[in-house]
Amino acid sequence: MKKAGGKTALKRSKEEDEEQNQIFNFNRKPADEDKDDDLSDSEDSVYSGLEDSGSDSEEEEGSDDNDDKMKEKKEGEVSEEKKKHEYEHDSSDEEDIRNTVGNIPMEWYKDFPHIGYNLDGKKIYKPIRNKDELDDFLDKMENPEYWRTVHDKQTGSDIVLSDDQVELVNRLQRGQFGDVNFNEYEPMVEFFSSDVMIHPVTNRPADKRSFIPSLTEKEKVSKLVHAIKMGWIKPRRVEDDGRGRYYNLWASEDSSILARHKMHLPAPKIPLPGHHESYNPPPEYLFTDEERALWEQQDPADRKLPFVPRKYSSLRQVPAFSQFIHERFERCLDLYLCPRQRKMRVNVNPEDLIPQLPKPKDLQPFPTTRSLVYRGHSGLVRSISVSPSGQWLASGSDDGSVRFWEVCSSRCMKTVQVGGAVKSVAWNPNPSVCLLAVALDSVVLILSPSLADKQVILSSERLLSAQQEGEEPAEGNGSVVWSEAEGEELNQGLRLKIQHPKAVHQVVWHAKGDYLASVMPDNTSHLQVYIHQLSRRRSQNPFSRNKGLVQCISFHPIRPYFFVATQRSIRIYNLVKQEMTKKLQTNSKWISSMAVHPGGDHVICGSYDCKLSWFDLDLSTKPYKMLRHHKKAVRGVAYHRLYPLFASASDDGSVIVCHGTVYNDLLQNPLIVPVKVLRGHVMTHDLGVLDVTFHPTQPWVFSSGADSTICLFT
Repeated sequence: MKKAGGKTALKRSKEEDEEQNQIFNFNRKPADEDKDDDLSDSEDSVYSGLEDSGSDSEEEEGSDDNDDKMKEKKEGEVSEEKKKHEYEHDSSDEEDIRNTVGNIPMEWYKDFPHIGYNLDGKKIYKPIRNKDELDDFLDKMENPEYWRTVHDKQTGSDIVLSDDQVELVNRLQRGQFGDVNFNEYEPMVEFFSSDVMIHPVTNRPADKRSFIPSLTEKEKVSKLVHAIKMGWIKPRRVEDDGRGRYYNLWASEDSSILARHKMHLPAPKIPLPGHHESYNPPPEYLFTDEERALWEQQDPADRKLPFVPRKYSSLRQVPAFSQFIHERFERCLDLYLCPRQRKMRVNVNPEDLIPQLPKPKDLQPFPTTRSLVYRGHSGLVRSISVSPSGQWLASGSDDGSVRFWEVCSSRCMKTVQVGGAVKSVAWNPNPSVCLLAVALDSVVLILSPSLADKQVILSSERLLSAQQEGEEPAEGNGSVVWSEAEGEELNQGLRLKIQHPKAVHQVVWHAKGDYLASVMPDNTSHLQVYIHQLSRRRSQNPFSRNKGLVQCISFHPIRPYFFVATQRSIRIYNLVKQEMTKKLQTNSKWISSMAVHPGGDHVICGSYDCKLSWFDLDLSTKPYKMLRHHKKAVRGVAYHRLYPLFASASDDGSVIVCHGTVYNDLLQNPLIVPVKVLRGHVMTHDLGVLDVTFHPTQPWVFSSGADSTICLFT
């Protein structure tokens, strides 16, 4: 009876266990074993008093050996059941396990070229992503798969979602269940009753293997690691997919999304066979002897048909087509070389690229014709200057003379022999005095030509003799010597001599008429520029260091600024603060001349490499506009004081007059339009026009050339 009672009790407990296992198997996950590790002592204590509740104490004594057998059997069944259901609800296949770094922040890899490690322990390198917003926008417009592309932070790559995945996302966004087959309205089965149970669901204690590391697994892993280290087990090789794989580019284009894309280009179709390809064509499709002879003479590319139509009595007699392989090859080339996408081609009219400039006749007045020629010099006329009143013109030549001309009649009013080649002449811009500065060799001469009213001549003499009596003439740095003219020189109009240490190439006046600057180009010294004050007869060198070979200088017409042009750049100095305020980069090889706009905000400079650069001082230190109208070196440039005109003289024998309107609005750029090319000088010794200047009040331009003449264009 005890045995029978024990068997029935065991059978009953076994059935209960199976029933409970069936009930709870739907909820079991592979993580159950891990949960068993966390069983606390309190849980053990709760169930410790109920361990013997399944059977009576009497039955236990008589069924020890049966219990052992049933335990082994039950454990075997449980392990089989576990094996069976272990991966049934496993979600590991849904995760991306290419990157094995685990659940860590991907920001840790932002400074590294890789993003993790794969199963073989090799680095997963980040894809090269140099896309900016423009590339992303173009990709969005051109890539039909863009809307279903998702960036994977785990692997750093872009993943294109399949239709099933897109449908899943749509279902989740609508608040539906991910599984299509799930019935959300199915009646709920109550697995737990509301009755309080006094017996536990199961009293089986936790397995020992669930919280003690397995020595067997440790031994297996150590063997595998040793085998990998010794090279007995080789890691998986990644098969090269590029070998032996061919793609049908035009396979399923009709049903794909690509076919619905507006920029998609379908595959070229083969023309359908016509009557001439028939084995028994109508007679009109057969070639006559003349047509056959003509077909044979034609080039294969010019033939209408690649074959000669023939007639056969039956299909069985038709031979194989000799050009079949060649024709198939041509078809493959058509498919291979055919563009897959239509490109947007912009049709630009070349005339639209030319800026719309106003017509020259709308920009009048400007000089157009040669009106007068001033003849009398026997050498190169290197420099010319117009008096502030516009009545007189002074010119300096290599023949050692300075001539004064009447502008309207081209009559030479006075000739002064200075005894050397004149490099530069400059009329004092102050209309209340009548003085001319002349540079020759290492001397600057101050002449009073007496070509004005008595009041102006008297004020000129007063300026020259303004030095107080008893005061000795100042010598600037001991290298510049002031002296007064005597004897015959005084009768010719010479008043002062300013002796320089080196040859002087250019002289310019300040707008007030009291200051005069001279240039002595010398790359080895800082004594290249001197500023002289006429009223106090003193000179000073404004620069203590050599900044390069000085080519030309100019005073600002309004502000206390001083422009110094070296070989490649123009420096602007503030004379009050005694510091450099700006440096203009001309992008030229060698600057030849410079002119400042009467408004003071614009500068033009000519160079020996045929360029004319216009600078907007408020805009940039680089040229606003580069003009390359001349074929040879640009010798001189000039602005008009009143009219929006500027001119450039070149060795190609021409003077180009341009219209240059400067606006007060800072947002509006200057309007620069070439209006006229003036020619009137003869090329002499490869030299053309050497200097150019404008009349102070009229839209006239003067030019001096190597042919010893001066031209007036009106």
